Amino acid sequence: MGLLRSGAEAGSADVQPLNQLSGQQFSSLTEVIFQFLREPKEVERFLTQLSDFAALNKISLGPLKNIVKSLLLVPTSALKRTLSAEQVRADLIALGLSEEKAGYFEEQWKENSPALLRLAVGQSLMVNQLIDMEWKFGVTAGSSELEKGGSIFLQLKLVVKKGNQTEPVYLELTLPQFYSFLHEMERVKTSLECLS
Repeated sequence: MGLLRSGAEAGSADVQPLNQLSGQQFSSLTEVIFQFLREPKEVERFLTQLSDFAALNKISLGPLKNIVKSLLLVPTSALKRTLSAEQVRADLIALGLSEEKAGYFEEQWKENSPALLRLAVGQSLMVNQLIDMEWKFGVTAGSSELEKGGSIFLQLKLVVKKGNQTEPVYLELTLPQFYSFLHEMERVKTSLECLS
């Protein structure tokens, strides 16, 4: 079982109260949840839809939000672990959801997971373009700490493009941090060369 490998997440995912919802209520709530997962920036709309759902079905909004938080753990964890729809269904059943509702959620997962995976990949690959870089080496002449005197450091000014704007990013690295950074950049370069 995919989710149950992570005890902390599984312990906080209490989906059993969803069994008290009718099939229609569960499908409506699942639709709201998957719409939010497909459009995660639409938080206001999501909260409004939850409020409307609670009012329409005479459910307290506070407990509903807690249930939804628990249910949201399932698809987000499934995306991180690239679980199949069958694994998601098995995990929901293990967490206490009825067979019928877990089956419905499985169908929704099959339908929505390709779009959710594309969205997750798109978000993780969003990188800012490096426009310019300036650097300076320096040596600490004096410090309140005896060991800090004479240590070498590197100051970097990176100019990155974020959308249509450029933004400076300042870094100061010790010599060991610089070598670690350089090693990581060489590793990334090698990985990119393998992909091209």
